[in-house]
Amino acid sequence: MTLPKPNRALHWRVSAAALVAIATLSGCATNHPRDPLEPFNRTVFKFNDAIDQAALKPVASAYKKVMPSFVQTGVNNFFGNLSDVWTGANNLMQGKGEQGMSDWTRVALNSTFGIGGLFDIASEAGLKKHNEDFGQTLGYWGVPSGPYLMLPLLGPSTVRDTSGLPVDMAANGWSYVDPTSTRTIGTALRVIDGRASILDASNLMEEAALDRYEFIRDGFLQRRQGQVFDGESSRKALKEANAEPSAKSISAAYADDASDTAPATASASASPSAPAAAAPAAPAVSSETPSK
Repeated sequence: MTLPKPNRALHWRVSAAALVAIATLSGCATNHPRDPLEPFNRTVFKFNDAIDQAALKPVASAYKKVMPSFVQTGVNNFFGNLSDVWTGANNLMQGKGEQGMSDWTRVALNSTFGIGGLFDIASEAGLKKHNEDFGQTLGYWGVPSGPYLMLPLLGPSTVRDTSGLPVDMAANGWSYVDPTSTRTIGTALRVIDGRASILDASNLMEEAALDRYEFIRDGFLQRRQGQVFDGESSRKALKEANAEPSAKSISAAYADDASDTAPATASASASPSAPAAAAPAAPAVSSETPSK
């Protein structure tokens, strides 16, 4: 099978569009410090929402109603198995060797025993699924996120994540499938399945949110920060969470023991006639590092 070259022109057009938007609208000021491009972003949001309401959501609703649940699960598992390859690579680039090897073990198990990824055998075996992309890797390396950016058709992003899109697209194994018709059908199926999986959540959001744009923006930024820093609030907090306890922290952990020994010893010396059984025992010193 001959593998076609990735569509680099499309990749660069996406990045160029983002750069043009930033250059054109960088002077716009809004109340949200991370959304200086809000007028542009709201325009794109309305465009995306119109496309979704007119085409994508109705198709996804029909897909969810007509397609058997086991077929939907198989489609989701298949494309999820493909994404695990790039997820593993990103985990390794972030220095998370154990998670990276776990991701690639998932691919090996699901591609063989899971019949090409249609069945998620790895999760049943206890191998947790992760989701990593190059934008998260850039963030883990310390690259700031930059302003919030709403991309046409692609949805919420940031300047940093948009700059990583060409790498993510080039690393997508499905983009090399030949013939083109198969690749196109598979891509459309992947998009429809993804939209169908969040139908209930999107319907609830449409009913509850007063300003859906703000709701999506704030939720995306908070979730993205959690993804980049593995649930921590910042890179500093992530380093502190992964750091080993120092000698100072160990001493602090036994501070209560040290303070308790002084009065006990004084009491023993003040009553020499007390029975040996009643004398306080010397405090035991543990050689184990206290749990964090």
